[in-house]
Amino acid sequence: MSRAVTSLVVICDWPLLRLGLAQAINAQPDIDIARFVESVEEVPRVPSGAEIILLVNLQSGDQATSGEVARLHRAGHAVVVLSASEPQSDAVLCIQAGARGYLGRQTGIPELLTALRAVASGSDYFGASLAGRSIPAAPPRITSREREILQLLAGGATDREIATKLNITENTVHTHLERLRKKSGCRRRADLTRLALEYGVIDTGTAK
Repeated sequence: MSRAVTSLVVICDWPLLRLGLAQAINAQPDIDIARFVESVEEVPRVPSGAEIILLVNLQSGDQATSGEVARLHRAGHAVVVLSASEPQSDAVLCIQAGARGYLGRQTGIPELLTALRAVASGSDYFGASLAGRSIPAAPPRITSREREILQLLAGGATDREIATKLNITENTVHTHLERLRKKSGCRRRADLTRLALEYGVIDTGTAK
């Protein structure tokens, strides 16, 4: 039985590093680089289907990088950061912003591949340089379907109306809502509406 292939978008503006990453990653049977882009702004123009965003940070401070991570995370992407920064505080900023993986400058290809596979399987991966250190819990990742449900819920739709709008069963809506509650700790619909605002799913004028 063939292994599922994880689709990857790489944000990196260094041509030589892009070449090295392409040679190492595309040689793997289970990971494929769907696209290289030079900035976070280009990601919305990438065709949907990419499961992981690899954000390569060699120049900007991780305070700026954490803002980019938060933006990608709110859009529903699983983000792995490959950073040249050394301080643990920089890693913490990115993880708090939603990074599912964080790797330092000493990372080799084997560990990078391990991280990508871990995140693809639904786990988090933080590099060996962070081993034994206190790592904050990353905020929950919201899938594209969960974002659709949150948007409708925040707009005042009932579970039945959400099911009709998305052409799914009401039981499926309940399943997605229960997953959202477990991920976020939000039990009431009002709390889920606040979650939708936090993740930029809706604006303040949309919530009811």
